[in-house]
Amino acid sequence: MQINKIILTNLQKLETNTNIKELAIKTIEAESEAIKKIALLIDDDFEKVVELIFSGKGRVIATGIGKSAIIAQKLVATLNSTGTPAVFMHAADAIHGDLGIILTDDVVICISKSGDTPEIKVLIPIINNRGNKIVAIVSNANSFLSRNADFVLKATVDEEACPNNLAPTSSTTAQLVLCDALAVCLLYKHGFTKEDFAKFHPGGTLGKKLYMRVKDIYKYENPPKVKLNDGLKSIIFEISSKRMGAAVVVDEKDNVLGIITDGDLRRMLEKPFDFNNVTAKDIMTKSPKYVSVDEMAINAFYLMEKHKITQLIVCKDNKYKGILHIHDILHEGIV
Repeated sequence: MQINKIILTNLQKLETNTNIKELAIKTIEAESEAIKKIALLIDDDFEKVVELIFSGKGRVIATGIGKSAIIAQKLVATLNSTGTPAVFMHAADAIHGDLGIILTDDVVICISKSGDTPEIKVLIPIINNRGNKIVAIVSNANSFLSRNADFVLKATVDEEACPNNLAPTSSTTAQLVLCDALAVCLLYKHGFTKEDFAKFHPGGTLGKKLYMRVKDIYKYENPPKVKLNDGLKSIIFEISSKRMGAAVVVDEKDNVLGIITDGDLRRMLEKPFDFNNVTAKDIMTKSPKYVSVDEMAINAFYLMEKHKITQLIVCKDNKYKGILHIHDILHEGIV
């Protein structure tokens, strides 16, 4: 009897897991279909809104209530990080003192599924009386918000992905995608570049990839170097003492002539050298890989990865300055 109960319990768990997977897939498919339909609703108003914000002197004020307020916050975050100044204003707080956020030239984007919530009905006439342009991102095209906005961007969905057609799911996804499309178009209009992006994202791995250069991380104090006629003992001492796994061969003016790595020393042992008379020019690798001090650190990493090496010679004005080791890049968390 106990065994049968265990088997039954396991079967019920298996059936539940299967249904959960199916429900997850249906949710994703439902939201995907909603997004496809949103693409068909892009009209002249969308283009006008992009131009209004791009050519305007003010900021974007994004507002909403409930889940739509969260989408408004995401819009603000994306706009601010891509060159369009924006501020979030909760619709409920707005009618209780936060209307002072809105300045004369600001464009207000109001996000709502129904467009008929009490807060929206109070807020919109006040903003209209102030003379600010209102952009509605709304599902219900016949709503109070739609009728009283200057521009309407339709985020209409047939139904929510929620099995009860109640919890905002497909509708908030549609709002989010429409907001992203708006931000990307403004980014394009501003001619926003990777360099601009780095200015707004200095922290974390992303920021380091975009702004950190070789000069910020390479070893430049007393870098390992030898001359063409230096003997084996001097070479080994230089490589070992500087702990960079290599020594760069230079002339009297610090022009790079070659490089000697740990690997070069090992390969030398496989050949019939007279070790007493070996010099740097006998074992160095000519035409080594190098980078400028001003090169992006991430590009230096890609160069190492491409050629399967762990060090790069760093130069400035064709003069040897130091060595960049792959560990320097890894230590910074760039990759």
